[in-house]
Amino acid sequence: MNLCTRTEHCLTEYTTVSPEETRALGERLAGKLSRGSVIALKGGLGAGKTCLVKGIARGLGITESVTSPTYTIISEYNVRLGEQTVPLYHIDAYRLNGDEDFENTGAGELIGGKEGRGMGIIEWSERIPRSIPPHAITIEIEITGPQSRLFRVYDEPACH
Repeated sequence: MNLCTRTEHCLTEYTTVSPEETRALGERLAGKLSRGSVIALKGGLGAGKTCLVKGIARGLGITESVTSPTYTIISEYNVRLGEQTVPLYHIDAYRLNGDEDFENTGAGELIGGKEGRGMGIIEWSERIPRSIPPHAITIEIEITGPQSRLFRVYDEPACH
């Protein structure tokens, strides 16, 4: 795994060459999260969004199996943060028809505000652009080879 290949302003790029390295990157990114954090994932089919989420979940101490909530739209997992247990909402917007559908699921209330009830990770966030909170960390994933991926992580909202 080649971490921090380039940093410009608030963009950091990471390259992984296997699903194992993608999950390890997710574990490292989990250390940036706190209550109210939201990660907006962008990338095509097979880009590694769910693989990255599995690593983030592992980094947050989640031991249960993490799968893409394509049909359920929202999966909830419990995360221990210090003395508190907070929910991690894993949201898949692939089957939603835009921001209105997203709001109708109630997901906006779950991830709203920097001090939200828990944390949120949204796959296919490009399908619901107006619903992504301004404080979200955006991660764009590009397929660069059969198993290699380029991750562009935008930590500051002003960057994207």
